[in-house]
Formats: sequence, C-alpha cells, structure tokens
Amino acid sequence: MPTLTTDDGVKLHYEEAGSGTPIVFAHEFAGDARSWEPQLRHFARRYRCIAFNARGYPPSDVPEDPERYSQERAREDIRCVLDALGIARAHVVGLSMGAFATLHFGMQYASQDAGARSRALSLVVAGCGYGAHPAQRAQFQQEARGLAKAMLADGMAKLAATYGHGPARVQLEAKNPRQFADFIAHLAEHSALGSANTMLGYQARRPSLYDLVDRMARIAAPTLVVAGDEDEPSLEASLLMKRANPMAALAVLPRSGHVLNMEEPAVFNRLVEDFFHQVEAGRWTPRDARAPVPSVYGPGGRP
Repeated sequence: MPTLTTDDGVKLHYEEAGSGTPIVFAHEFAGDARSWEPQLRHFARRYRCIAFNARGYPPSDVPEDPERYSQERAREDIRCVLDALGIARAHVVGLSMGAFATLHFGMQYASQDAGARSRALSLVVAGCGYGAHPAQRAQFQQEARGLAKAMLADGMAKLAATYGHGPARVQLEAKNPRQFADFIAHLAEHSALGSANTMLGYQARRPSLYDLVDRMARIAAPTLVVAGDEDEPSLEASLLMKRANPMAALAVLPRSGHVLNMEEPAVFNRLVEDFFHQVEAGRWTPRDARAPVPSVYGPGGRP
C-alpha cells in the first residue's frame, strides 16, 4: 500500500494509475481516494493519475490534534504529494473540500507571482462553496462543529445514514443506486476522529471565498469551475469564482447535485478532458476583456 510523508510528518495513502502528464485528485469530505475511481479508469489511459486520502482518512494517518488540520495544511498536502512523487507540475482536480484545497493551491502556487515556478498546469474546482457565502458562513461553522460532536458520540455509520443522504446527495442515489450504496459504505468506514478533526480544524475554520476575491483574480493557471444546478450552496460561489478570475470558466451540470464525478462520470470526464486538451494545446487564455458583463453584485457582491 503506497504512502508518502508530508513535511510535517503525516503519512498519506495514495493510489496511482497510468502514465503521462500527471493529474492529482483531491477528494471531498465524505469521500476518499476511492471516490475518484470513475476518473482513474478513464484518464489513466493517457495520464498519470494520483488520488490520495487526506490526513484523517485511513489508511492515511489520523493526527489526534485538530490543530494539525486546516485549509493551509490541505493546500500544502497537495504540494507534498507533488514533491514526494517528483512532480514539478500537474493538473489538479478537486471536489468540494478537495476543491477548496485545489483553489487555495492555485492561489499559492499558480498565481501571477509564481510565474515559471507555478506548480499547476490547470485547476478543476468542482462543487466548491459550502459555507462560503457571508449569509451562510456562521451557520455552516456551527453545523460543522455540531457534526464533529455527533461523529465522536454516535460514530460514522449514523453519519452515513443521515449526512450521507443530504439534499445534494440524493441525486446520486436516484441516478446510480449501486454507486450510492458504495459511497455510503465507504463513508461509514471513515475514522470518526479523523472526520471530526477535519470538521473542526479545516471545515469550520476555512476563510470565506468572498474575502479572497483579489487573490482569486491573480490565479494564472487555467481554471474550470464545475457545479451541479441542484447543489445550491455551491452555485453562488461558483459564479463568484468565475467572475473574479479571468482564467476561469464555469460549467453547470443539469439535474445534478454535489458528487458530480460519480453522478455524471461521462459528462464530467468529457468536460475535464476537453479542458485539459485546450490547456495542453495552449488555447486556454484569459477571458477577452470585451466579454465580461458587470454583475449587479460584482465579483465579491453580497445579494
């Protein structure tokens, strides 16, 4: 079982398939490396695919101190994956929690200031935005702390039976009951301590995207933002990211919820693969300055 060690001494489990230009996949809170199986099977035909379990997700290490989990640490763990595997630059693909990490990785390591030192060939930011809107942030933080308490008290099986059936996850159940059953079974296997610490140290403390508009605007890497039209908490934030960053484009999948890569693997894979081809051909350029129409809210507006 392959593992790598981060610069703060945490061992991360990873899976690798294929060869060629590297892609690193970062999973959501309720997922793990197995969540990316539809993508590894597809992209490994032409790419070197790496999916890793975040800290707190066995067989990766589960640090006991919540202070060892944070938005910055999730960002740095992506860098550590690249460093440990000898990868200078990669396409980075993230969903939800992993999408936040991907976006922050882009702001830190693929900004205009990074120049030739950029570590990202491109960024795919999918299902990103839970708790980001100023009107939702306090409630999201409170709910994250409550979920952490419930995990430790009641265990992951109960969380899988409740949180796992949330309003933006039932779409997967309707479309692919077999895949949904696997998702629930995998969620029930997660570490209660690791998941609780992720909620406390990472989710409940991450900064609002609405406070990061200027940094998002400086991302120089080609960026594809993807959202499901029934994943309400991510829709406004997805528009924000698209408006703020001239290198970003937005794709919205119809009749889709949160776990886009499993709900609609063929559509998701085609969108991402076409995006990669545009990037690799040098055809993904900043948005034409004549194209944007000013939003009534502006890039960081508050409706």
